[in-house]
Amino acid sequence: MRTGSALLAVHAAVALFALAALFGKWIALPAVAIVLGRTAFAAIALALTLRIRSRPAGMPTPALAANGAILALHWVSFFAAVQSASVAVALLGYASFPLFVLLMERPAPPQGVARQRYAPAALVIAGLLLIVPAFSWSNRASQGLVWGLVSGASFAWLAVRNRGLVAANDPARIALWQNAVAAACLLPIATLGGAPAWPTARDLALLAVLGIVCTALAHTLFIASMRRVSAHVASVVAALEPVYGIALAAWLLNEIPGSRTVAGAALIVAAALVASRRA
Repeated sequence: MRTGSALLAVHAAVALFALAALFGKWIALPAVAIVLGRTAFAAIALALTLRIRSRPAGMPTPALAANGAILALHWVSFFAAVQSASVAVALLGYASFPLFVLLMERPAPPQGVARQRYAPAALVIAGLLLIVPAFSWSNRASQGLVWGLVSGASFAWLAVRNRGLVAANDPARIALWQNAVAAACLLPIATLGGAPAWPTARDLALLAVLGIVCTALAHTLFIASMRRVSAHVASVVAALEPVYGIALAAWLLNEIPGSRTVAGAALIVAAALVASRRA
């Protein structure tokens, strides 16, 4: 994959990730159940892809297994954000992830470099305050924002870890085992506390699209692109996910963001771009 193709692959993956947020509104299931279905369908699709390509799936390494658990945390927190608040709030909380990438890739920067991080951090804080002017856990927007930040931090952790794995592994194999382990982690959780919520035929169809198109395909494209682009370049493109997602939510869900949300989005996306550039 050439660098230009890798950048296009990142954009396509991010657009599909943004579309995935809408499934949190379309599927009437808890976040854990949605992610369980998503990862299960994705793992099946990826296993079939490897078989058709006559490539061995092998067995997951401890690093891949750990990434699967991180992936489960990322997606559960993301769909919890969507269901607690709105697609816009969830995506804007998640959009803080380039700042986490910056911190994780350079954990101990020189003092001058550390000072440069204050500007994007201040932009993120200002943007979040615009979205949720009065923070309270009883406020659903606040809940969604917190879950979105957890989603962003866990995705940054996953992106940095995958950067070290992709050089020596088939991206489809990485995506397969991360999704399979995520499903295995979530299966016992989904069955705790009594009878699980069973999906309808419509839910299963939506989960199939979510797992195969918005997960298996998108995840493979994103990981494959990491062979040519760094984690911080990928995070620049990923900063556009709120833009894609908010536009799709306005079109397909009629979730029209208010002026404060738009202003907050502008600040957070700007901060993500600045942080990614300085990575």
